Amino acid sequence: MPTVTLAAPLAAPIAASLASPAVDTGDTAWLLAATALVLLMTPGLALFYGGMVRTKSVLNMLMMSFVSIALVTVVWLAAGYSLAFGDDAFGGLIGGLDHLGMADLGPADVHGTVPTLLFATFQLTFAVITAALISGAIADRAKFGAWLVFVPVWTLLVYVPVAHWVWGPGGWILDGLGALDFAGGLPVEVTSGASGLALCLVLGPRLGFKKDAMRPHNLPMVMLGAGLLWFGWFGFNAGSALGANGLAAATFLNTLAAGCTGLLGWLFVEQKRDGHPTTLGAASGAVAGLVAITPSCGSVSLLGALVIGLAAGVVCSYAVGWKFRLNYDDSLDVVGVHLVGGVVGTVLIGVFAVESMTGGPEGLLHGGGLAQLGRQSVAVAAVGTYAFLVTYGIGKLIDKVLGLRAEEEHEHTGLDLTVHAETAYDHGVLGHGAPVGASVSSSSSTSSPSSTQKAKA
Repeated sequence: MPTVTLAAPLAAPIAASLASPAVDTGDTAWLLAATALVLLMTPGLALFYGGMVRTKSVLNMLMMSFVSIALVTVVWLAAGYSLAFGDDAFGGLIGGLDHLGMADLGPADVHGTVPTLLFATFQLTFAVITAALISGAIADRAKFGAWLVFVPVWTLLVYVPVAHWVWGPGGWILDGLGALDFAGGLPVEVTSGASGLALCLVLGPRLGFKKDAMRPHNLPMVMLGAGLLWFGWFGFNAGSALGANGLAAATFLNTLAAGCTGLLGWLFVEQKRDGHPTTLGAASGAVAGLVAITPSCGSVSLLGALVIGLAAGVVCSYAVGWKFRLNYDDSLDVVGVHLVGGVVGTVLIGVFAVESMTGGPEGLLHGGGLAQLGRQSVAVAAVGTYAFLVTYGIGKLIDKVLGLRAEEEHEHTGLDLTVHAETAYDHGVLGHGAPVGASVSSSSSTSSPSSTQKAKA
């Protein structure tokens, strides 16, 4: 007899559909597609980040994202899923050990209307991209070996507990506090942003921070990465409905709307402040809007989604400049976009939530008073503080034992060549540079005029 494990919070309009243990083929097909979409987001993020760094660290940035897929997958299957989505074992703080190594979970087990193994895989893709997001805060200067240690430790000590608080059965944020988070504003966005801030403080700023030009080296790559992220985000948000239903359709539309207004809001600020809209601003604004709608897409109306995306685009466009005033080197604006955008989207649920989406709680503008706004704010403060403090401790420990920062010579030369023995681009000119067909590693020592340009960041 199939067993039913109701492990993740869902909005009330679809809760009734989870009473039946029968697998729904339509829901299963949609969640399979959504899982693939979310997994695609991590390669998209790799391109997004890869285009934003200097030419000497492109491959290292790509590697940090891709290796996160492998590391988090192993950790998740071994213990992460059980601790995050297993039955509560300690006061709403962590799940149990019943499913270590995915034990007692087979093809016949059902979560709502989809196979439990599929649900677990869907949640795995969330954990993967959350870890990968952090890499943007420490670009150009972190030891690759230290990153290989950090990712699994951080996943178990930070992501997994927060996922249980927000989505797991008996989690204190959902069941105790009553805060809402449909698709990951807290465990994904706030957690990655706060963790990125902690790590960049442990590492310190890049060589030449605030002195040398550190511009994105490949803006077309940034735009391509942003496009893949946006595409995958439909699986991220609409997939969180766990079914092919009206709620999935509403969250899909809200996701599109917020990404658009986020893009427009950022460009508006750039035009007014700097006198020109940029492609980097368009990509960053779209991502900011998508970040903010992640927690709220299943709780607000279309109008609310438009406003939340716009607010995130405007606020985040200013937030990315805080690092220069406060002297923390968040290399690729993980704090300014993901932490700030996640806070904006999560808190504004308390303003724009509507009963037709949530099945109960309403925001300030819809007669709900300040209660939900307070719950959302407490949840943000708790998750952000926990993620920052624990990540800071992990970073300090790894730095003491292994060393977290790359050697100064390696950082100056570039991590692509010194760590991976490769370069992303062969700048040799035919007839004068490396022979046609030579490997990039064998020709990577050839200097090129572009390598001395500060603008090639």
